[in-house]
Amino acid sequence: MPRHIRIVLVEPSHPGNIGAAARAMRTMCLDTLVLVRPARFPDAEANARASGALDVLRRARAVTTLDEALQGCALVAGTSARRRDLGPPAITPRACAARLCDAPPDVDVALLFGRERTGLTNEELERCHLLVHIPANPEYSSLNLAAAVQILAYELLLARGTAPVATDGDALPANVEEMEGLYAHLESAAITSGFLDPQQPKHLMRRLRRLFNRAQPDPREINILRGLLTALLRARHG
Repeated sequence: MPRHIRIVLVEPSHPGNIGAAARAMRTMCLDTLVLVRPARFPDAEANARASGALDVLRRARAVTTLDEALQGCALVAGTSARRRDLGPPAITPRACAARLCDAPPDVDVALLFGRERTGLTNEELERCHLLVHIPANPEYSSLNLAAAVQILAYELLLARGTAPVATDGDALPANVEEMEGLYAHLESAAITSGFLDPQQPKHLMRRLRRLFNRAQPDPREINILRGLLTALLRARHG
């Protein structure tokens, strides 16, 4: 079981949705809420819609970047109302909740929700190890933000009662900062070696992100990969 399950709302435009999301979290025993560039927060309407979950709002953090919101997280799941060509394959809310709750006990995990109108960008989804899609009526599949939070929060509540707990010998997966360091190193090495043309990058880095997000390397494996990249570049210039 992970140490903390973090609900992250990216650029929520309506304070009522923030309050309703906090209420949805409170009913399902979640209390860690992070807001990325909210249009209005704190706000009286958010407080009114929270209805008994003001403690969740009081603890909520408003940050300016997604990097801040995901700091320290080793596993990130992003929600999407539509299928995406790039990024990890979409899974159901139940499968997503099981994967999040199966994380080791000493890590933080995050569940990422996008903007009310446009959802998450492709670049934001590239930060995610998992992509979750809520099945709905194909003729009217748009879910309110707080309703989406409620569905995932419910599945997390169920999963927390049955998910297996990692043993002390399990290696903790690398956190977001360590993964971003690897991606920057990979991109630099690919450009230096001539493998990647920065003027025509196509989708190389996106596919590498997808590969390593799926693999979820631990910090020792990250160090091995970065050490290998450093040695190869040194040999090239030697």
